[in-house]
Amino acid sequence: MSQPPLSAPGRHYLAIPGPSVMPDAVLQSMHRAAPNIYAGEVVDMMPSLVADLKRVARTDQHVAIYIGNGHAAWEAALANVIATGDRVLVPATGRFGVGWGEMATAIGAEVELIDFGLEAPMDMARIADALRADKDHRIKAVLAVHVDTSSSILNDIPGLRAVLDDLGHPALLMADCIASLGCDRFEMDAWGVDVMVTGCQKGLMVPPGVGFVFFNDRAHAVRGAMPRVSRYWDWTPRAFPDLFFEYFGGTAPTHHLYGLRTALDMIHREGIEKVWARHAQLARAIWAACEAWSMEGSLALNVSDRAHRSTAVTALRLEPPQATQLRDWTEQKLGLTLGIGLGMAPPDDPAWHGFFRLGHMGHINGQMVMGMLGGIETGLRALDIEHGPGALDAAAAIIAG
Repeated sequence: MSQPPLSAPGRHYLAIPGPSVMPDAVLQSMHRAAPNIYAGEVVDMMPSLVADLKRVARTDQHVAIYIGNGHAAWEAALANVIATGDRVLVPATGRFGVGWGEMATAIGAEVELIDFGLEAPMDMARIADALRADKDHRIKAVLAVHVDTSSSILNDIPGLRAVLDDLGHPALLMADCIASLGCDRFEMDAWGVDVMVTGCQKGLMVPPGVGFVFFNDRAHAVRGAMPRVSRYWDWTPRAFPDLFFEYFGGTAPTHHLYGLRTALDMIHREGIEKVWARHAQLARAIWAACEAWSMEGSLALNVSDRAHRSTAVTALRLEPPQATQLRDWTEQKLGLTLGIGLGMAPPDDPAWHGFFRLGHMGHINGQMVMGMLGGIETGLRALDIEHGPGALDAAAAIIAG
């Protein structure tokens, strides 16, 4: 059996859009023996941990915690407010919007999909038309992805709330913030979001394994009218527990909780406004470099308008198979792993090899971003992939400013 090629020595840099770089402090806080799950520090930390999660989401409402990934959070959210035969509207701007709609179909919902493609944000006029045509209010929820990790499109969640309010439509506004929470600005209460889902492995800087569903009183009233909700997915005991185990539907994810406690401390020590500003500045540096490279050759940003780009992830394209060649070279020669172009083309299509993504979420700083960009430029040169000059200077000017 042939052996895989050795990657570069030194500390590896995983520059994919999740799991994100985990702070040493988070890893160290998790490196301990199993604690007592009936009394003591894990039980005692829960009220402050829940309160600090809500601070990141900018909500005074409720949160339920699930042992699972973002897909589990999708299903948990749907299970509490969508019954078999209910209709949902899904405005999709990438693979994850489509995927949430597929999850809704799988639990028996009727899904009306508006597919905006892979390069443009949601068109509020088209969404308004679909809601206006729903005269009997059969649509019970709108499932909107704030940042689609596949396309790196940032969608206008407050604008979507305004459409619903202007039309007087009672559908719940449900937002997927798996890629965006703790990176791109998000304001659950101020933006009028009824249900929000996220995971621990991106902006929250914790290893994958825990998902969160935030919900307001309006959504909880819908939950109360549901004909049935399975005991495990029911958010009521998790958000309003009488006993500690009810937070998790059983045994707690103890070591994730230690890591999350440390990550939340780091976020609040920096301040969420400064966290958003740091992500925005570093994203601008990345965009400046990519825009310089794109002046010559085939490299291009997937989203042309900066206003519609996430500050957590950047999707890029090259003439195939150059993207795969670049990813392979940087990983093997430099120890720099770039993200695959998830959902941009079928895996068996040669075009799949023309896409890649950069993750810049959570525990990142200027030297990490400059190192990533330097690695990419080195790979472009080594592979003789045509590109414009001045990328690193452009990025450095943003970070220095």
